[in-house]
Amino acid sequence: MTTFLSKELHADLTRAQKDKKLKKSRLRVEFNGALVPVLKLWDNGFSMDIEHAPQLRGLVDIFDGSLHLSQCLIIASTEENGEIHFEFKRSTDVTDTPALDFVLPKNKPVALLN
Repeated sequence: MTTFLSKELHADLTRAQKDKKLKKSRLRVEFNGALVPVLKLWDNGFSMDIEHAPQLRGLVDIFDGSLHLSQCLIIASTEENGEIHFEFKRSTDVTDTPALDFVLPKNKPVALLN
């Protein structure tokens, strides 16, 4: 039995693995109104399939499904194995409460009683 795979079969298997990763990933980047799938996300960046990645640079929003995770300023850094890696210059987590412009005391009351 031989372990030789033709170039066409190897290319088809590689494409199928990429498609499976893209379908499984819930992470998306919104750029100019378009949602583009993300393969991996880490603390200071993320990676995308090079075939699906537009010329990203600047301010983007990162989503996990419909949950808005963060707003980031990005630059492209490297390309390897059909993936393009982006680095965060700035990453701001999205919160559902407004930012406080004052310091809360440590012994603040939890509730007011009338």
